[in-house]
Amino acid sequence: MTHKGIILAGGNGTRLRPLTTGISKPLLPVYDKPMIYYPISVLMMAGIRDIAIITSPQDQPIFQRFLGDGRQWGVSFTWIVQPSADGIAQAYTLAEGFLDGAPSVLVLGDNLFFGPDLAERLQAALRENRGGTIFAYQVEDPKRYGVVACEGDTVTGIVEKPEVPPSNFAITGLYILDGTAPERARRVEPSNRGELEIVSLLESYLTQGELSVERLGQGYAWFDAGTHQALLEASCAVQQLQQNGQVQGSPDQVALRNGWTSQRAFLRSVEELAKTETGAMLSRLIPGPKASVAAS
Repeated sequence: MTHKGIILAGGNGTRLRPLTTGISKPLLPVYDKPMIYYPISVLMMAGIRDIAIITSPQDQPIFQRFLGDGRQWGVSFTWIVQPSADGIAQAYTLAEGFLDGAPSVLVLGDNLFFGPDLAERLQAALRENRGGTIFAYQVEDPKRYGVVACEGDTVTGIVEKPEVPPSNFAITGLYILDGTAPERARRVEPSNRGELEIVSLLESYLTQGELSVERLGQGYAWFDAGTHQALLEASCAVQQLQQNGQVQGSPDQVALRNGWTSQRAFLRSVEELAKTETGAMLSRLIPGPKASVAAS
């Protein structure tokens, strides 16, 4: 069954105030693009075209005006309201009707991933997934994160902010789960914080020996852009990569590479970015005269 995508773009962004007082966190800029472009691009790189975007009630109309229905990138957006931010696992119960039994890839709206062969890694993980797959990234201070213990590619334990970490690999906001995820999520009990924790959902796969890990090692980068410092670091990373000729977080680019948009439609989109660094880089993806093609 074809995988569907979920982007959890709700929440209040309290760690980013006052920036988020008047704008939703996933619409904040990460260098030259809105933050939400990056998780959209990740799902598209995985080959996913059917994407649900979960937002707060007050922000949904803004997202809809901003992103449209997705057809400009060859994808389809379904909009789901999150009445209150009650934990990551809640995304699966909210999206149950959308998923309709399909396996899914969930990416948090403030998580950014970069790597030279990220698309291939994502697609391979989708093919090989049997139950659940998490993506882990090596960090210097694992005590601040949920940490994974594993033997080979099999997860043997998950520890939240451990005093003695079993590894240096933190669990990122990117999850591949099979079609049973919504049913499992309904059985998750609220934590002491009153939230449906993603760790509790993942543990339901772990206890059945159905949880695997993809380690993102050297050459990859992961940012949880939920603080001012992380937002700045992510922006600087994108700037550096793009100065080296590597466009990041561009749904237009991924759509072209996937064959989901025509060259003509791509160039029309690039025209809107004509005076930007990204527009100049994207225009070079198609050789030959551009203006006549875009105008025709």
